[in-house]
Parts: sequence; structure tokens; C-alpha cells
Amino acid sequence: MTTAWLLRQRSIPDLGIDFAAVSPGRVAGLTADELARTALPLGRETVELGELFEVVARGGDGPELRIEGDCRRLHGIGRGMDGGRIVVDGPVGDYLGAEMTAGEIRVDGDAGLLAACALAGGRIEIGGDVGDFAASSLPGATDGMRGGVLVVRGDAGARFGDRMRRGTAVVHGAVGDFLASRMVAGTIAVGAAVGEHPAFGMRRGTLVFAGDKPRVPDTFSPTAHDIGVFWALLARSLAPFGGAFDGLGGRLPGRVVGDLAVDGKGEWLLPA
Repeated sequence: MTTAWLLRQRSIPDLGIDFAAVSPGRVAGLTADELARTALPLGRETVELGELFEVVARGGDGPELRIEGDCRRLHGIGRGMDGGRIVVDGPVGDYLGAEMTAGEIRVDGDAGLLAACALAGGRIEIGGDVGDFAASSLPGATDGMRGGVLVVRGDAGARFGDRMRRGTAVVHGAVGDFLASRMVAGTIAVGAAVGEHPAFGMRRGTLVFAGDKPRVPDTFSPTAHDIGVFWALLARSLAPFGGAFDGLGGRLPGRVVGDLAVDGKGEWLLPA
């Protein structure tokens, strides 16, 4: 039974394609011909996967899907994924790993809008930049990222972590406006500068600013609590991400809490 597949791009579609149906668990056990005949939505019509990709069986010890090419018009890669592994050698479209509950996704390029939205489990690593609303909620929903781990090696757009409820999100680069807006819980760590209005409406959760320090809003208040033990544990958990997060344990942070405008009890940690 074939459980691992390599998809080599033949052509780039003219319109966006919903790629959610092609996940490691769903295609494991198919023949190459069956996988190539998988119908994908293309506007009001469909296109067979084999028209876009060469399908190659690979050896592997579990469900795995490797994709080579410019996938910016493939949306929903790994959406709803519940196990296995996806590796993409190139950029991807919107909704990467949305509603994912388990497994691993690695993208060696940029990702579009709403990456890891409503993520509940598993790990997503993006080697480049990510668009707006990453680690946030689906449009019209009230719950954002609910678990798992998101790592962004480049920069992130606006509203990163909007309505986030649980999990860990790490950005090595800069983040746009309204970082962690309406955040309910979870941990976000940022390695570079952030945009305007960070943590607007934040209720709970933890923000770690390992790089440039943003201006603290008037709706956040400094505290004098002893957080030495908590910080040692948190810094140790962030150290494996490398970059600005390695060695945080030796930089005891200042701490502010808010957003007091919404009776929030979130915290910012600002390492010295």
C-alpha cells in the first residue's frame, strides 16, 4: 500500500483551487492513477490533479505528501488534516493548515492569508512570510487558533493571533498591526518589530517580545510580581525555536498586564 506521494507541478492553474481534499490520510492507499484522477474544484468546474501534477509514489513509513512547485493558487493545503505529513517546496495559497488537528506541515516558502486559522493540533512551519490573519479565527467564527504549534521563519501580516485561544505561535521576523487582537489565551513570541495597536482587546494569554520593544499602551499596567520560576520554564520551552528565542532565560523580563479597557488579564513579557 502506497502511503507517501510526490507531486511535481506540470502547470499553474489560472484560478484558485481548493486543495483540502488532498491530504496524507485521504490519499494513502490510492493507486497513482486514482490519485491523478482526483477532481479538484476550479471555479465552476473541476480539474483532475494529474493535469496539474506528475504523481510519483515514494517509500515512507507513514502518510506523507510532498509537493514541488509554485502553489500560490492552491488554497486549503492541509485543511482539516488529522495526521501525517505535508512538505511543500515552494509558496502556498490561503488557509494553510486551517482546522488541522494533528500531523505536520512544512512549507519552504511564503504562505497566504489565514494560515493556521482555527488550528487545534499538530505543527506548521513556514519558511518564508505569512499573510494577514494567521493563527486567527475563520471568517465569522469566534475562536481562533485552539492548539498546536505555528512557526513562521519570516514576517507575518496584520491581525496575527486574532481571537487566539490556545497553543504556541512563534514569529522570527516582524509582525503587522493588531498583533494578538482580542486574544483569549495561548502564547505568542515575536523576534522582531511589531506594528501598531498590539494586543488590542486582549483578555488573557502571553506575548513575548524577544526583539524590538513596542510602546506599551495606556491600557496596560506594569506589575512587580516575581516571575522568575515561570520565566525560566517559558524561556526553556522557547529556546528550541532558535534565533532571538535562544538564550532568553538569561534576560529577565519586565511584565505588563491588560488590556484593562476590556478587563483583560493578558500579559506582555519584555526581556531586558
